[in-house]
Amino acid sequence: MDNEQALHSVDRLLHDVVDSDVDVLRDASRHILEAGGKRVRPRLTLLAYEAVGGKDINEVLPIAAAVELVHTATLVHDDINDHGSMRRGRPTVNARWGRTFALLTGDFLFTKVYQLMAPFKDLNIIFAEMTMALVEGETLQAAAAKSGQLDRETYARIIAKKTASLFAGAAKMGAILGGGTPEQVSALEQYGFNTGLAFQIVDDILDLIADSQQLGKTAGLDMAQGKGFATMMAGAHGSKPTTATAVVNVDAADPLAAFKQKMMSGNYIQEGREQANQLATLAQFSLNALPASEASAELFNLAQQIIDRDH
Repeated sequence: MDNEQALHSVDRLLHDVVDSDVDVLRDASRHILEAGGKRVRPRLTLLAYEAVGGKDINEVLPIAAAVELVHTATLVHDDINDHGSMRRGRPTVNARWGRTFALLTGDFLFTKVYQLMAPFKDLNIIFAEMTMALVEGETLQAAAAKSGQLDRETYARIIAKKTASLFAGAAKMGAILGGGTPEQVSALEQYGFNTGLAFQIVDDILDLIADSQQLGKTAGLDMAQGKGFATMMAGAHGSKPTTATAVVNVDAADPLAAFKQKMMSGNYIQEGREQANQLATLAQFSLNALPASEASAELFNLAQQIIDRDH
């Protein structure tokens, strides 16, 4: 089974595992899951498993699915907090079913993670740690947005916890289950961490420069709410507090557009791209600890794809 076939198997498992006799939970869960998504995190788990010599890809499918479910649950909850109306090209669960059912759907997805991970014993410790870090990162981000203060150090902590921790954990669990040596497991965990950082920086840049159709979600939402790389850069260059309307003339006809223009006219985008490139290179360097294989080559290419993407 190649990696694409394995990802299709993950999708089938996701479809089946969210079945429920409570229609709204089943329908809302499948609504967001079947909208697609990049599936980067489960891909990491699958490739890490194969890169260390794992032989039966079917044994790691539940972990890959659980990783995607955690990510999806956080998206459902994020859209409640952010009042997002579009996700993956579809109305958000919040927009279609309302806040109460969106909250319960996110909770439902989290409970399904426990079901998938139950057979994996010690790997549940890793899963719990990365999920805790994710929640801490989301909380730090919300606190920074509320206070209007987002400096470089805080931004780095946020993306390390809310994004890189899940990437790192996804790769680490795949490597452990695949029978990797301690050196290989550590290398893949570091690979995941650095690709996660790069992924989030690029995500934040795309929030600034891409449109909603490209992204499949409302563009500029993080920027408007005082989140993300561009907002941090505005604060780092002397514009405080770090909200879109605060770094430009509040009398502008469209403060958000004026903020975007301010960011585009400087070297902020270039600086972000350079940071993401450096992190991707570090991730690729980590792969030297692995034997040459099709899976390790795919991991190398994945790091590049993450920074080259336009959505």
